[in-house]
Amino acid sequence: MNDSSSRTEPSHVSRKFKFGGMHLHMHPTVFGVSTAIIIGVVFLTLLNLDTSEAVFLAIKQWITEYFGWLLILCVQGFLVFCIFLALSRFGQIRIGGPGARPQFSRPTWFAMLFSAGMGIGLLFYGVAEPVIHFHNPPKMAGGTADAATRAMDLTFLHWGFHAWAIYAIVALSLAYFSYNRGLPLTIRSAFYPLLGKRIYGPAGTVIDVLAVVATLFGVATSLGFGVTQINSGLGFLFGVPVSAQVQVLLILGITLVATASVISGLNHGIRRLSELNLVAAVILLLFLLIGGPTLFLLKSTVQNTGHYLQNLMLLGSWTETYGMESEWQGNWTLFYWTWWIAWSPFVGMFIARISKGRTIREFLGGVLLVPAVLSFLWFSVFGGAAIFAELYEGANVAAAVNDNMATALFKLLELYPFTSITTFIAILLVFVFFVTSSDSGSLVIDIITAGGNLNPPVAQRIYWALTEGVVAAVLLAGGGLLALQTAAITTGLPFALVLVAMCFGLYRALSQDLPVRAHPPPRQPDSG
Repeated sequence: MNDSSSRTEPSHVSRKFKFGGMHLHMHPTVFGVSTAIIIGVVFLTLLNLDTSEAVFLAIKQWITEYFGWLLILCVQGFLVFCIFLALSRFGQIRIGGPGARPQFSRPTWFAMLFSAGMGIGLLFYGVAEPVIHFHNPPKMAGGTADAATRAMDLTFLHWGFHAWAIYAIVALSLAYFSYNRGLPLTIRSAFYPLLGKRIYGPAGTVIDVLAVVATLFGVATSLGFGVTQINSGLGFLFGVPVSAQVQVLLILGITLVATASVISGLNHGIRRLSELNLVAAVILLLFLLIGGPTLFLLKSTVQNTGHYLQNLMLLGSWTETYGMESEWQGNWTLFYWTWWIAWSPFVGMFIARISKGRTIREFLGGVLLVPAVLSFLWFSVFGGAAIFAELYEGANVAAAVNDNMATALFKLLELYPFTSITTFIAILLVFVFFVTSSDSGSLVIDIITAGGNLNPPVAQRIYWALTEGVVAAVLLAGGGLLALQTAAITTGLPFALVLVAMCFGLYRALSQDLPVRAHPPPRQPDSG
């Protein structure tokens, strides 16, 4: 039962086709229905833009008011469950079986985790979010030393262990059932303990279609919003006008580069770009650390991390009970929880794809610790430098944040020497992060629509890469990105309950398999 060969994929999950000289391999229902829904949603959203935004916003407010506590409880539970698995006897189980070896070295694996998970978000919010919380913390006067501590606590909460626990649950479930139980690498496989062979029927098809639609709109929406930061940087550096036309051209460029990366494959495309991302991010971080108030930033990193860890359970359980008139939590913490949950099929599937050969303990340690620690360092340096400039140098980074959040990073870099060079590096970093997001998103969607085939035909991956770009460009030009962003957030509550079911299913499967592994095999050396 633990051997990946013990259960083969039924022939009706995916089929091979020949179309115009191209060889295709797909699940025709998942592929066709997903495409139809995507086209239909884009068309209806643009046709009824005001109505769509009003409906989505009303649903979001209803979820926040009546079920915010449940979301907070679920996310807190996901982190506790991950810690339990890592420290328990289940941690010795190896993804892929005793003889499995990692496909990627640890540095490459870490780089791919960082790039696919939330790398672009760190660039967009690295300066903006700490500054916003510093000036407007909940239930506290802004602009003070206490407000600075509170700002970093909240930023770490939103980008730290809780967020990565959400991704880890989905990724570990998919990786385990695919590599250890021989099931297809699709979202439906995580529900095998609950649905059995029914995952190959209509129920499984619905699960995969929802995952495809959520992934594509999540990537397309982020692609659309993210080009505003690239456009702002180019305007700052070269005087390029900030306009929808320029942003559509930028989406076209990102899509073409992502398509080329798709053609290159996982080992050459996403892998190389992820490594480039990490190197460029480290260069930018070290520049700010060395060229800025170094001692202040080092001290703040230690203090920020310690204070966050000391208050981890308190922060993760805060439901704003005694401030019911406030909308702060709905606009921030619950927004993030639902956004990470909505993205979990995409990021979880990608992490599962690159994580075969690692023990559960190593997997959870890597997924939870490494990206979160890098995020803590990033926010401490970039957010800390901005807060230092506000507190002690009379700078007004907050004005740039309030005017246009996308320019916050560039306004901070303006306070340092070599502004043109660092701004160019930042623009390049944003661009490459978006390419990797588009590329990995295309890979995930293609694997799902191919019925779990890990190496689907290149033509299908090109199709999904182009579809992401076209959807983003059309919605950006038509003004429908805000509606779809809100729509993605509303999927957070039902997906949270799906993740709860995944936890129960994974625990049952691990409990069944553990006796066979009473004597764990010797540790396999890492390929790197």
